[in-house]
Amino acid sequence: MLFQREREEPAMNPFQKNDSKETLFLPVSTEEVPPQPLSFPKKPSPKICGSNYPLSIVFIVVNEFCERFSYYGMKAVLTLYFLYFLHWSENTSTSVYHAFSSLCYFTPILGAAIADSWLGKFKTIIYLSLVYVLGHVIKSMGALPIVGGQMLHTVLSMVGLSLIALGTGGIKPCVAAFGGDQFEEKHAEERTRYFSVFYLSINAGSLISTFVTPMLRGDVQCFGKDCYALAFGVPGLLMLIALVVFAMGSKLYRKPPPEGNILNQVVRCIWFAISSRFKNRSGDNPKREHWLDWAAEKYSKQLIMDVKALTRVLFLYIPLPMFWALLDQQGSRWTLQATRMNGNLGFFVLQPDQMQVLNPFLVLIFIPLFDLVIYRLVSKCGINFTSLRKMAVGMILACLAFAVAAAVEIKINEMAPYQPDSQEIFLQVLNLADDEVKITVLGDENNTLLAESIKSFQNMPHYSKLHLKTKSQNFHFQLKYHNVSVFTKHSVEEKTWYTLIIREDGESISSMMVKDEENKTTNGMIAMRFVNTLHEEVNVSLGTDASLIVAEDYGVSAYRTVQRGEYPTVHCRTKNEDFSLNLGLLDFGAVYLFVITNRTNQGPQAWKMEYIPANKMSIAWQLPQYALVTAGEVMFSVTGLEFSYSQAPSSMKSVLQAAWLLTVAVGNIIVLIVAQFSGLAQWAEFILFSCLLLVVCLIFSIMGYYYVPLKPGDVQGSADKQTPQIQGNMINLETKKTKV
Repeated sequence: MLFQREREEPAMNPFQKNDSKETLFLPVSTEEVPPQPLSFPKKPSPKICGSNYPLSIVFIVVNEFCERFSYYGMKAVLTLYFLYFLHWSENTSTSVYHAFSSLCYFTPILGAAIADSWLGKFKTIIYLSLVYVLGHVIKSMGALPIVGGQMLHTVLSMVGLSLIALGTGGIKPCVAAFGGDQFEEKHAEERTRYFSVFYLSINAGSLISTFVTPMLRGDVQCFGKDCYALAFGVPGLLMLIALVVFAMGSKLYRKPPPEGNILNQVVRCIWFAISSRFKNRSGDNPKREHWLDWAAEKYSKQLIMDVKALTRVLFLYIPLPMFWALLDQQGSRWTLQATRMNGNLGFFVLQPDQMQVLNPFLVLIFIPLFDLVIYRLVSKCGINFTSLRKMAVGMILACLAFAVAAAVEIKINEMAPYQPDSQEIFLQVLNLADDEVKITVLGDENNTLLAESIKSFQNMPHYSKLHLKTKSQNFHFQLKYHNVSVFTKHSVEEKTWYTLIIREDGESISSMMVKDEENKTTNGMIAMRFVNTLHEEVNVSLGTDASLIVAEDYGVSAYRTVQRGEYPTVHCRTKNEDFSLNLGLLDFGAVYLFVITNRTNQGPQAWKMEYIPANKMSIAWQLPQYALVTAGEVMFSVTGLEFSYSQAPSSMKSVLQAAWLLTVAVGNIIVLIVAQFSGLAQWAEFILFSCLLLVVCLIFSIMGYYYVPLKPGDVQGSADKQTPQIQGNMINLETKKTKV
């Protein structure tokens, strides 16, 4: 997520100390045409408190903070929205999440083309921000339970996410670069500091929103459920504020006009070279030194030389998508893993989707730690820690992170309750009679499973496994109560959980078999149901809009899910009286049965039975994998961009940004494909990704071993040979991009 949060930042000079690590699509013209006059204000822009900082950057920084809050806040709860609101499977939820992420990295190419060739940065930001806000509105409507059914919710969600992807991707290459345009060329030092503040606003927005929006989802109830509409609506409001704040500074901005899109020229040059080489493949034509030389008939020598330098770096980009495939699973697979862990840290209770806050938090710690401490110590040890070696180590750290995630997943599975296999059922007995009952399974090899008598209201420690001869079968039970034997028959089906409830029936007893197929929770929520032994219907209020009605005379309610917490006073009412029940602590992932009884003179009470124990493994065990993957991200993402920019001509910086964004998009597509078609257990999928990245790391290391880095003079040397008009444009670009 470091790169994702930094993606609005422009490139730094690769030969000076980096304060921000990202470049953007900035317009470059390689056509030999006179430079166009810029539509800057005739009067100097107002400054902040007498400094050299233009007042206009305040609006841009605030805009960026709100936009990043909007994007990451919405994305933090997106996977759980798919899973528990739209009721999609984990694989489908993961796939759609990464499809959305991938789309967010394809659309910047469109935004850059619009800004550079047509509207300019200011109008592009305004128009696409309107699309962005509209997407949030539609997305929030798709999270309202009262608006249509699941089909309409799905359609609204997909339309909203598509518009959000267009909006966030479209403005991505424009905002930071537009901020750089506000400075005069003589204030390059102030511009550098501005980008540091800009970078902090990105991380601040991400950090705060990733922590706050899961609280809005989980701690606020809307229509009796988690409030996804609020969790999406607040980020939408922040995006509206971002748009209003940005528009308020309109009269203060310096607004350079569109100058042409270098990315389009690069693509055309490469295509012309390939097609010319194919047309002249006969041996009659003399060979050329490089395949790009076949474009010399149409394109300038300088552009061809720059594209040659670019392709050397793009070749190293080929293995990079696999790293992003691992990194971006923090918001999908790792969040799903957190739902099956215990978020109680003692001093604070974490929601599963709040664990993502670790990434931006650790980024802010690791960047100065690596730059000021670790890299310097490595250098003092005499180790030549080159950029490519840093990237390879970053890949290895990501591999280790997923190995740790696999180990955590295996441990979670070991602690989870077993599931019945084919021709098996799990049976539990609940004795609600006033004395002990002896239960025998007749005419079956299972008759020894319930050898001990079951006392009245005895908490059974676990389910008993019964074997079936077919997929469905009738079981005959003998119930011995006092001196009375009662014979009963119940039909069961394989792979199912059941509770056999024994109840008083006058002087005798009777039984009923209740299916417990819904008693499995995987989202960190608590499931509960009630058995009412009173002779009146009970209405139970669980703090949601919809009450739970339990029929009289041993009526069994449906399951209801609630948040983890203490429930000391749950209000109930019958036709004749109101009373409250103390349910105590309901913990993460547990399933409870409450029996409403009136066996004392203190009024109705709730007897509590835990069907499935709470999640035992603490969510804190995810900390090592987050630390490893974030350390890998700092070494890989920051260093990768820095290395790329040092190896390509100034005119190709924006094209490199496009290629880098495309590697992120392709990485998300890899996750989408694996999630849909691998069919592996989750721990095995983590191991698969770890091994794939390890192989890719080996390939990348071999490619890096044979790569001959260009020196600064080699990169800049070719630019000195340009015509004066081209050189003027290049100098303009250099000032914009590498000295900030």
